[in-house]
Parts: sequence; structure tokens; C-alpha cells
Amino acid sequence: MPIRVTRAIRIPDPIRVVRTRRSPDLGPRILFFTGGTALRETSQALVEYTHNSVHLVTPFDSGGSSAALRRHFDMPAVGDLRSRLMALADRSLHGYPEIYSLFAHRLPKTSSPDQLRAELDALANGVHPLIAKVSDPMRKIIRHHLQIFAKAAGSDFDLRGASIGNLILTAGYLDSRRHIDPIVFIYSKLVQVRGEVRLLINSNLQLRAQLEGGGHLIGQHLITGKETPPLTKPIAELSLVDPARGNAPVRPMIRDKIRAAIGACDLICYPVGSFYSSLIATLLPAGVGKAVSQTHCPKVFIPNTFHDPESIGMSLENQVRTLLRHLRADDPDTIAIGDVLDFVLLDPAIAYPGAANPE
Repeated sequence: MPIRVTRAIRIPDPIRVVRTRRSPDLGPRILFFTGGTALRETSQALVEYTHNSVHLVTPFDSGGSSAALRRHFDMPAVGDLRSRLMALADRSLHGYPEIYSLFAHRLPKTSSPDQLRAELDALANGVHPLIAKVSDPMRKIIRHHLQIFAKAAGSDFDLRGASIGNLILTAGYLDSRRHIDPIVFIYSKLVQVRGEVRLLINSNLQLRAQLEGGGHLIGQHLITGKETPPLTKPIAELSLVDPARGNAPVRPMIRDKIRAAIGACDLICYPVGSFYSSLIATLLPAGVGKAVSQTHCPKVFIPNTFHDPESIGMSLENQVRTLLRHLRADDPDTIAIGDVLDFVLLDPAIAYPGAANPE
């Protein structure tokens, strides 16, 4: 029979920190709603304290080489997934630097199609310097997936700027009948990922941002201000649309395994990162807020301590209100604020927009 026990704790707790650092395999199960690269360095440091963190990452990237993969194969984006797997991998593992270099390698943007295809074939055939440095059995597994990708892509796929790690994960996705979890499991074991990384949903959807004062943008790359000029109007609403249905609005239900991952955690963190495309985007599927509300653990929001182009015109209070609105969207009448958010963690040295001094 489940019971709920509350007690006062000290933060920070030096003794608990020392204990978790000595035995990170017994560390807390911290769940992050996340996307992008903002948590990469945090994730690399976190493995010193726990090997049980859970990362629910977004599959909505629509820029760069991810866009080419999504268009060609009608699939979710895997770039954030690849980045987080590598961030959590055991860097002391024999051969890790070579694997990391291969997964991070991008094909040139200026080479001809024939040159790009030749480099991909060299990787798949095991004669490229990057793949030659990788030890077996990892090398055989990677070559197998690159051969699958080369065959599936055909001669008309645009390889300019393609991430080799993304191509490998794409091949595993296609080889597993368009399921992403099997290939994530395989590479998590091979590089000894110290944590759990899951794609939030396994669907090819896009982000749609309704702007204040009218107008809208479809595609994450248009929202982030990284590949295009930054926003000049605040975002009024973020939603998901299905390009296969003429960009009709959709709200897919999360899978049971995602619901179970949320329910089993010791702490839920809404972390720093692009406020809309990394954080709010993870809360858009149906069932997320309800699962969070039914999980009895601390829930913490950590606002950005850096400039976020997506938060133009937003005060800290508005960010919290927006976060709560999406967390309670499953059932606003019954999901209370305290069910989905307990704390907002602030740095007293930071001047947050529209906020009083944290002290």
C-alpha cells in the first residue's frame, strides 16, 4: 500500500552529495523534460552523482540535416536524442573518444553529391579513418547500420551537413520497423549510457507558434532564433501540428512507458533551455500533465539564467504561469498547482526579467 511521507531537508546537503558521488549507481531518479543542448554539460556532470536520471527529449527539430531526414523518411527528429546519449555515455569506456568523434562528425556542406556519397560508402565499408579507429564489436554494428542507411536513402537523399550519429540512429529506427526504442537500447548498452534517454513521442510532428498580434510560425528552426532571425513578437501559444494532415492541430497521447517513467521518478525538473521549443514542447502531448500530477515527488522549475530569444517580452511570472497552464492542460479543474510544481529555483546573483530580487 503506497503511503506519502514528508520531512524537512537541508539544501544543499553535503553528506548526501558525498554519498551519491561514492555510489552514483544508487543515486536519485531525476527526470528532466528537455530538448536541445542546454543540459549537455549538466548531464555530463550529473553522471558523477547518479546513473539513474531520466531524460524525456523532444523530437521536433526541423532545421539543418534533421529536416532532410524527417522529410525523406517521415520520422521524428533524433538529433537531441543522439546528443543526450553521448552526454551520458561512460567517457572512461575504452574507445569512447573514437565513438564520440564518429557520432559527432558531419559530412561537408560544400562537397558534391558524389563526394558525399563516397564518404558515406567509405564509412559503411569500414575504410574511412573515423570508423577504422572504432573497435569491434561496435565497429561492425555501426557499419551495419550505415549500410542500412545508405541503401534506404538511395541516390537522391541530401547528405550535406548530415550528422553521422543521426544517420546511424535513423538506420536503427528503420531497421526496427520504425520504432526508436530498440536502437536507443542497443547504443545505450554499447556506450554504457549512465541514465535513461527516451524520445517523448514517436511521431513526425511540427511545432506551431502563434504570435501575439497575429501571425504564426511552423517549424522549430523558425522559433529558436538560431538558424533564422530571432523573434520580434512574443509567442502567444505553442501547439503541435501534423504535416501529413495539412498541419492540422494534434495532441497525441504519451505512451505507457513514458507515463511509467514519470511515475517512477524521485524528482521532476523543468530545466533551463529554450523555454518554448525545449521545455513547453515536452508538455504538449496529452497525458504528460496528468502523469506529473499523479507522481508524488518534488517538482522544480529552473528558469534560464541566460538570454533566451524565445522568451521575448516574458517576465519570470509569465513563464511560471505558462508552465503551469500547460502542465494542467489535461484537466485544469482537478489538477492543482501544487500537483505539478513545488519550487522555482533561482540564483540570487541573476536579475530575472520582471522578478523581484530572489533574496
